[in-house]
Amino acid sequence: MADDMRSIFYASSKEKAMEFFDIFTDRWQRDLPSAVKCLENSIEVCLTFFTCPEEEWISLRTTNIIERPNKGFKRRTNPMEIVAGENACYTLLAFIYLKMELHWRSNPIGKVPKNLSFLKKLQDKKFTQKT
Repeated sequence: MADDMRSIFYASSKEKAMEFFDIFTDRWQRDLPSAVKCLENSIEVCLTFFTCPEEEWISLRTTNIIERPNKGFKRRTNPMEIVAGENACYTLLAFIYLKMELHWRSNPIGKVPKNLSFLKKLQDKKFTQKT
């Protein structure tokens, strides 16, 4: 299944990605209908990166932004025998995200890699988030 999904997201164009999505749907609809439905509901949003220049696709389609907080959460909760409830989990996640935000603020957009040139253009327009 992972290979079939990878073919969608690493296609050479949005049209080709949609062809791979149709193949994915046909292949997995019977065995995993909920997974197919989930991807079907968000396929347009998932393929938004195709509207950007091709050299930026590799950075835009990554899941690192999601994986990083998940890894931080697991690292902090694995040593615990129990977590003191749902609110404690939300507090821990908020801490992880705030820590990431502070890191991002200390590494301004001007230091972005060359493959994220669209962010450099935003910086040149004095694009900043108000605090």
